[in-house]
Amino acid sequence: MNNPFAPLPEPPYYAVIFASRRRGPDRGYGEMAERLSDLASGQPGFLGMETARDSDGFGITVSYWRDREAIHAWRDNALHLMAQRLGKTRWYDHYTLRICKVETARKGAEQE
Repeated sequence: MNNPFAPLPEPPYYAVIFASRRRGPDRGYGEMAERLSDLASGQPGFLGMETARDSDGFGITVSYWRDREAIHAWRDNALHLMAQRLGKTRWYDHYTLRICKVETARKGAEQE
């Protein structure tokens, strides 16, 4: 099994927390999510990502970034902008986005 925890450096860094409730059938969501994950991992300042979704369609994805400038560059990426529009019109009933500065992080026994 792959480790679902992102291998992160010591803080400080930033976390972008995207919580969403999906609607209806896939309609291209899975393919776009995979493309975005691959694209994000190559962006300057990207540190890692953790994601989970339950059977009712509620999901949380947390992406980690070196600084706010890297987050802004990702926000403005052309494919990401297209996915944001599709998310609003096709994939999500509701979503929230939060950006936090991580100042402290502790690892559990399984991560050491």
